[in-house]
Amino acid sequence: MASVKTVKFIKSAVNPKDYPPPHFPEIAIVGRSNVGKSSLINAIFKRNIAKVSASPGKTRLINFFLLNDRIYFVDLPGYGYAKVSKAEREKWRRMIETYFKTRENLSLVIMLVDSRHEPTRLDIMMKQWLESLDIPYVVVATKADKLNQSERAKAVKRIRKVLNLPENIPVFLTSSKEKTGIKELMGFIFDRL
Repeated sequence: MASVKTVKFIKSAVNPKDYPPPHFPEIAIVGRSNVGKSSLINAIFKRNIAKVSASPGKTRLINFFLLNDRIYFVDLPGYGYAKVSKAEREKWRRMIETYFKTRENLSLVIMLVDSRHEPTRLDIMMKQWLESLDIPYVVVATKADKLNQSERAKAVKRIRKVLNLPENIPVFLTSSKEKTGIKELMGFIFDRL
């Protein structure tokens, strides 16, 4: 498996004209606000490059990072955050939709769900949306350090059932705190690309 050698923050964007040129395969990370997106990105990159905030909904732009000078990782705004206006949420939704529909080098979406809870209606909608756009995806269940061994197995089962996941879609149980599941996830990504 390849390892993380270099990571660069490239830019933040709102519109396709601001995206970096599509020279490399791209992995996008999407999930509800406060699901641990920034923490996962930092665990993947082995450095604090994405801003982790105590208050969810901080990612309001599409943030592009370049890994090993050959793979883009893209941090998309979190969805379902209640404390912003409906207009702001709608703006985020349009931003994500435009990105999904126009980014020709998008190779995979990492969809985050909280391992402690059943996937929400919005998580189900995101999964259906990715399938309807024919975008390959994997599911990453975050915050596994908050579960004991038997709860972890149940969590994966519950996520598969609620999201009605096809058998070929893997679910990675991760903990950014304990760094569990990150190596497996990255192995899958590097193999795929």
